[in-house]
Amino acid sequence: MKAKVAIVGSGNIGTDLMVKVMRNSNHLEMAAMVGIDPNSDGLARAAHLGVATTHEGVQGLTRLPIFKDIDFVFDATSAGAHVKNDALLRELKPSIRVIDLTPAAIGPYCVPVVNLDAHIDALNVNMVTCGGQATIPIVAAVSRVAKVHYAEIVASISSKSAGPGTRANIDEFTETTSKAIEVVGGASKGKAIIVLNPAEPPVMMRDTVYTLSEVAEREEVEASIEDTVAKVNAYVPGYRLKQRVQFDEIPANAPLNVPGLGKFSGLKTSVFLEVEGAAHYLPAYAGNLDIMTSAALATAERMAQSLLSA
Repeated sequence: MKAKVAIVGSGNIGTDLMVKVMRNSNHLEMAAMVGIDPNSDGLARAAHLGVATTHEGVQGLTRLPIFKDIDFVFDATSAGAHVKNDALLRELKPSIRVIDLTPAAIGPYCVPVVNLDAHIDALNVNMVTCGGQATIPIVAAVSRVAKVHYAEIVASISSKSAGPGTRANIDEFTETTSKAIEVVGGASKGKAIIVLNPAEPPVMMRDTVYTLSEVAEREEVEASIEDTVAKVNAYVPGYRLKQRVQFDEIPANAPLNVPGLGKFSGLKTSVFLEVEGAAHYLPAYAGNLDIMTSAALATAERMAQSLLSA
């Protein structure tokens, strides 16, 4: 037995997620694809694969006969649209589980390797952002060893992999990611930066994580980071360290002046990551989109497993 799912948003992210559900899921069954453009490639592919479709948005989904059987909805639209989508779904089916791939953050932030167990029964979870999924596990890995006073992440993605939704949500990206670095990653203060790289040929997603923490054994910090990278790699195979973790000890007699933190002395940890996409539907350089769909799938898989075994 599998839990039936619908995907709202028939663009690149939604279509890639559909492919992943149909190819890689043990506990989920693709039931409906929802869009607003009747000519979208995602809806055409879904129909060809025998999946129920509608181009009338969530309103159209609720009119499909299969709606009564749907347990999970992935929302791959935009932050503004998600607020309306969740309200309508909740009104008609209060128990439905919603996996939010937008920066709307109605429900709690969810990064599978960090805090999924705490939100396994939540009716709405937010997948933060692509940069958050790539970097927050690293901040949390350092936090497990030493108190992190400040964490800054820089997510660099190919401009070609940033569609209209990503570009429209840049402000939400920085705000949501910064807050999640604190709430989920455990940093006292978080900062997020996104860079759209126009290079040709397109480059892979690269993420840099800087943490300023209390002094700790470097071997323990490095081991915690490497263990976390391996766990993320289990559901995002293209996720990897680009080089060994780097450390700098900032002495008390020569502290760093950090905006929003003040003078800092302690351990600076620098981590450099690369995310290569699985190329199920999206190109391999679109690791930023792949990590979102992979994290969303991993979250729903665990939730469905828990739901079905209850």
